[in-house]
Amino acid sequence: MVDTSSAAHPSSALLPVFARMDLAFERGEGAWLISTTGERYLDFGSGIAVNAVGHAHPHLVAALQAQSEKLWHTSNLYQIPDGERLARRLVENTFADTVFFTNSGAEALECAIKMARKYHAASGHPERYRTITFEGAFHGRTLATLAAGGQQKYLDGFGPKVEGFDQVAFADHDAIEKAITPETAAILIEPIQGEGGVRVVPTQCLRGLRELCDRHGLLLIFDEVQCGVGRSGKFFAYERSGIVPDILASAKGIGGGFPMGACLATFEAAKGMTAGAHGSTFGGNPLAMAVGNAVLDVVLAPGFLEHVEKIALLFKQRLAELKDRHPRIIAEVRGEGLLVGLKMAVPNTEMTKALVNEHMLAVGAGDNVVRLLPPLIIDETIVADAIARIDRACSHIEADMGLNQKKAVGA
Repeated sequence: MVDTSSAAHPSSALLPVFARMDLAFERGEGAWLISTTGERYLDFGSGIAVNAVGHAHPHLVAALQAQSEKLWHTSNLYQIPDGERLARRLVENTFADTVFFTNSGAEALECAIKMARKYHAASGHPERYRTITFEGAFHGRTLATLAAGGQQKYLDGFGPKVEGFDQVAFADHDAIEKAITPETAAILIEPIQGEGGVRVVPTQCLRGLRELCDRHGLLLIFDEVQCGVGRSGKFFAYERSGIVPDILASAKGIGGGFPMGACLATFEAAKGMTAGAHGSTFGGNPLAMAVGNAVLDVVLAPGFLEHVEKIALLFKQRLAELKDRHPRIIAEVRGEGLLVGLKMAVPNTEMTKALVNEHMLAVGAGDNVVRLLPPLIIDETIVADAIARIDRACSHIEADMGLNQKKAVGA
């Protein structure tokens, strides 16, 4: 049995901010990770929705190796041709007109927030700087994105919360409209909340937000750090709603495991972002751009996203069968595409531990949810394997529950 409760080892020189499992990996193959002890684990965490096309994908490996032998870094003082190419491909396949590359999702959100404020300043309304956000959101770990997320457990101990964010209840249209003031600049939302418990924002709500923003002269920002780049079954999740944002933050899957993010926007939304208004030393460096282009080669290939939608439907159908078989363990199956959540009837930590004992990895989330975030390349065989492991994990939890009940009666 793997110890999943240990924090950093006492001898570790790492800052102890992660409660790491006593488990380490030395290599990966597709949907599988191989531990330093040689054991194989089915990876339905994907590095928290990062390894979109699996581990050691041959096309990504070849792109990174080729680029590593040519040029790693020059800075944004100079042209980066592969960055121009990746930006053009993102523009051609989305609502956007322009792209800024970052190293992470939090940086992409910082760019989006700054862009919205700068837009109003450039329009003659610098007083419009506030952003409406939603309960349960998670937008990153910088001081501004923590304030945008609004979760007290992440804000505690870091001093006064960064000004300029007004949080309302999830998908509460009346509360959103009441929160709009003459200082409001934008509305920021995840089309599918990941950390918040795999909560899908209803299509009518997203359409209502678009209408509100148009009516009040606000910018609509989508945080697609977790749900973008094929995870929802579409290239970006906004496509499911029939409307488009003004600004979109992406990361995680866009690098396929290489640290990178992107802020996409229309020309109008980005009109205040002139030379010197924003920057990044490493953002858009040649290594990241080579891998990003390789990811798009895979995700935008004919039939790939259709495969994601097809396999996701099969997976959710099989999970629904497990919910019916184990109603004391699984309360609800949520999500879109391969961003799937199991709302648990027992503590979600019990399920993640039980899955580890079945050599399967998943990720906890808010609202007592277990996230299942497999690589987008999984097939029917992998789905069947995953369902069998989840089934066994549920049975083990049920057996433990029965044993505990007998002990309680006997006591």
